[in-house]
Amino acid sequence: MSNRFKSVPVRSSEITPKHVYLSRRDFIKAAGVVAGSMALAACAPEAAELTDAPAVDAGSAKTDELGNPLNSYEEITNYNNYYEFSTNKEAVAPLARNFNPAPWTVEVGGLANKPKTFGVEDLLSLFTQEERIYRLRCVEAWSMVIPWMGFPLASLLKMVEPASDAKYVRFETVYRPEEMKGQGSPFYPWPYQEGLRIDEAMNELAILATGLYGEAMPSQNGAPIRLVVPWKYGFKSIKSIVKIELTDKRPETLWSTVAPNEYGFYANVNPEVDHPRWSQSSERRIGELSRKPTLMFNGYGEQVANLYKGMDLSLHY
Repeated sequence: MSNRFKSVPVRSSEITPKHVYLSRRDFIKAAGVVAGSMALAACAPEAAELTDAPAVDAGSAKTDELGNPLNSYEEITNYNNYYEFSTNKEAVAPLARNFNPAPWTVEVGGLANKPKTFGVEDLLSLFTQEERIYRLRCVEAWSMVIPWMGFPLASLLKMVEPASDAKYVRFETVYRPEEMKGQGSPFYPWPYQEGLRIDEAMNELAILATGLYGEAMPSQNGAPIRLVVPWKYGFKSIKSIVKIELTDKRPETLWSTVAPNEYGFYANVNPEVDHPRWSQSSERRIGELSRKPTLMFNGYGEQVANLYKGMDLSLHY
């Protein structure tokens, strides 16, 4: 594959500051397309107001390695799939305001030689926090480009020393129905669970994200720590993690339990395999007017295609 598909680490100095990126809308408004872009952003009520930062040329914003501009902080934090709060994307941000992400611990164990429970402050001090610009492709055929902060999942797993018979990694979200009202729904098997094969978890692209746009992770995006697996559909990137378990059995996952005919364990982005109810060949980038073709493995094939060598990807949605 071409090197243009390779995801490269991004230094903090290269990330466009939030207030500068948001001021892009002055440029967009002057071009006469602000109404369309705002409609697609689907921002929540009481969204953050724009600062008085000077307008900058739209072309100056930092991009991902394919040249795609970042989504704004406002878009990323006000258009969220987070069923623990609500099935309405625009309602998640206001409902998450009362969620308390501190103190917080993450239990890491199972088939591990050195299991340990970490406080978030430990994870921040033990592992160098990197900034990664990744594309996020939702199974619903919309997408964003997000500057995450975090560290490789592999670094944490190596610290607890997986046992030789560990083949999978299971993740579990916090269960707090008093704060996360969506967890009162009887239609889903709470708490949210997800899983990866251990070789997927050890891939350099898989990170545990602790923030975005140079700030701590907002509650509506999965505070204080979430998984980001950019070559898979977004529902694999579980939020507000409290438990990581190494296991020899493939974990049950929420969506493959609820609708196994629609949501498989692997959930690799694949434009050639449609969802039973819609096409996956193209996507709507939030904040843009036109659709764009979806890339195999979301454009990260150079780093991950070898994980699935010999598998019939049409049978592993």
